[in-house]
Amino acid sequence: MAYSALGLRAWSTPRPKRSDRIEHLLRRMSLDEKAGQLSLFRSPKDSLQNNPLGGSKLTREGAMEDVRRGRATGYFNGFDLAFNRELQKIAVEQSRLGIPLIFAADVVHGLKTTYPIPLGEAASFDPGLCMRTARAAAEEATSFGVHWTFAPAVDVARDERWGRVLEGAGEDAWLGSRIAAARVRGFQGDDLRASDSLLAGPKHFAGYGGVQGGMEYNTVDVTEATLRQVHLPPFKAAFDAGARTTMAAFNDFGGVPCTANRRLLTEILRGEWRFRGLVVSDFQAIVELIDHGYAADEPDAVLKALSAGCDIALGEELYRDHIPALVRSGRLPEAIVDEAVRRVLGVKEALGLFENPFRSLDPDRQAEVVRRPDMIALAREAARKSIVLLKNEDGVLPLPKSGKSIAFIGPYVSDRRNELGAWSIIEEIDKAVPLEAGVLSALGPEAKCSFTPGCEPDKAIPGGLEAAVEAARAADVVVLYLGEQARMTGEAASTTSIVIPTIQQDLAEAVAATGKPVVIILKHGRALALAGAVRDAKAVVCAWFLGSESGNALADVLFGDFAPQGRLPVSFPQAPGQEPYYYDHRSTGRPQIDGVAAFKARYRDVSNEPLYPFGHGLTYSTVGYGPTRANMAQTPRDGSVKISALLRNTGRRSAHEVAQLYVHQRVAAITQPVRVLKGVQHVDLAPGEEKLVEFELRMRDLAAIQPDLSARADPGVYDVWVAPSASAGEKTSLMLV
Repeated sequence: MAYSALGLRAWSTPRPKRSDRIEHLLRRMSLDEKAGQLSLFRSPKDSLQNNPLGGSKLTREGAMEDVRRGRATGYFNGFDLAFNRELQKIAVEQSRLGIPLIFAADVVHGLKTTYPIPLGEAASFDPGLCMRTARAAAEEATSFGVHWTFAPAVDVARDERWGRVLEGAGEDAWLGSRIAAARVRGFQGDDLRASDSLLAGPKHFAGYGGVQGGMEYNTVDVTEATLRQVHLPPFKAAFDAGARTTMAAFNDFGGVPCTANRRLLTEILRGEWRFRGLVVSDFQAIVELIDHGYAADEPDAVLKALSAGCDIALGEELYRDHIPALVRSGRLPEAIVDEAVRRVLGVKEALGLFENPFRSLDPDRQAEVVRRPDMIALAREAARKSIVLLKNEDGVLPLPKSGKSIAFIGPYVSDRRNELGAWSIIEEIDKAVPLEAGVLSALGPEAKCSFTPGCEPDKAIPGGLEAAVEAARAADVVVLYLGEQARMTGEAASTTSIVIPTIQQDLAEAVAATGKPVVIILKHGRALALAGAVRDAKAVVCAWFLGSESGNALADVLFGDFAPQGRLPVSFPQAPGQEPYYYDHRSTGRPQIDGVAAFKARYRDVSNEPLYPFGHGLTYSTVGYGPTRANMAQTPRDGSVKISALLRNTGRRSAHEVAQLYVHQRVAAITQPVRVLKGVQHVDLAPGEEKLVEFELRMRDLAAIQPDLSARADPGVYDVWVAPSASAGEKTSLMLV
């Protein structure tokens, strides 16, 4: 039977050809050893020992004894290569069955070399770049003995108050799907058995980006149609790209926690999609089934999670403690345990660990790989391409390299600690390039520049405000570097107010009062609601957390050596109260489509429009878009249509434009979003140059989830735009017949 990507079909658990090696091991394994293969623990060498949930309770000696007894499938977040090698030697030479360990880690956006946070890198709208940085991250991680990363995060974020927005690719499922596939291919490379292949673990399955109110770990209350149209496509793309593992989400869906949600983990994942890999829980998520109110006690939690299809317990001993007794009591069929063990051993076999248990554990390779010059160059390139220019009045940017004095003000101008961002698992803070260093490198030590913090990110400095105002008055132009600290974003960093911290906003107001032109650089892991002097500045630059080469990349863009080309992967609201806000919302029966505000779907104090829309981003030139055109007015369901627009660089500098294709189905059985992204093209334009941008729109690109949960394109009228953002462009229409 053919299975559509997202549609509902009858399902059955796939039965791949079984491995003789694995079947032989299963026949010999005790229940305790089977439970051990389903238990992944924090390494006693865990680099995140300061985690507020507590460091690993495991000692070095305890881990070694567990491995001898076959009581662990592997360890995570330990980067001590010699210790990992010692553990593997014990596993294959001293344990009864000689099953190799698997070593995992949260390698999210680099390791020793840090690339932009995933959200920032998504602003490049360039899956190829995302694949290259994932490949480089895999090379470094595997040189530390890591086989498996709990990444990429492919959650589609629908509320900027959520702290984990920074881990994914933003608010759009189409873009998120392309980047998810690219990152999987980058991590894994061409051969899973290669020493530099890093097994990808797309997460968090599923719907985590839709937590209510943007609050971390909260419930997700969406229809299955929305789940399939918005939240599942990036996962399907990741699995189609070769991902063999996934991590279950903390949240519930339909009132059932994802960790024990059979509908998600078995019926959809393994039934419809024929996924043959393993599912790992999130950290200590199985015991949390009790607090969810879904399990009565630890044995009940184990029974429900494992029966639903969650194969590995992460960071907790519940599977190891309770599986043997549950099987002996008859509550848990041993066949369910065996199937989970098959999946785990199947992944180890796919990685080549049985033939080469010491792959990725070569101490000589690490010195050759870590922070190679080409990796540093890639970090700088990725950072430059992630920067988004939101606003540039009077052409204040790029800044001149001479002839004007520039005051760089703000808590981040000389700061290294916040350059890398959340999920920098091995922080090489001393290697991070701050803005001050990047500017001085670009201009030389004789540059007419000053660098003044003005305040700390969250508190005043004695005399800091006065010093900042004095520096501003003495300069021709002011560059203010403001925004979030790294700890204000990421897991457990949801917030009710996505604004510039008060102390920094006060600094901006005082500096703006000098009357000098102000350029704002934003440091952030989410879209922000800008106000006052920050919103009104001459220029505003999104700089996310750009990683190791942050300062150099910013200097490249600020002084015009590299023109900005990033585009927003998230919408910037006018006010925090607009959240959750995303461009691909549905229309209501009373949309705001005219100048009359009364009795329309909007707030009293702001219109229902973003401050800066999804897809927005300026260059140092200006690019005009001609009318959107289709090469035919009607097209059959099995055909395709060419959609085009003429782009012209009307400015004096070369431009790198990111043209975007959007579609809207006018009438549908389930009302459709006002626009959805269906294509992206990168176009280089010399001053005065024109280019015709052409997209091929296939009818399967128009498919939408139907009331029966199938995915198909229905006959009718579709509006299409070729545009620079989700709020721009001149539409045309076509009829699907």
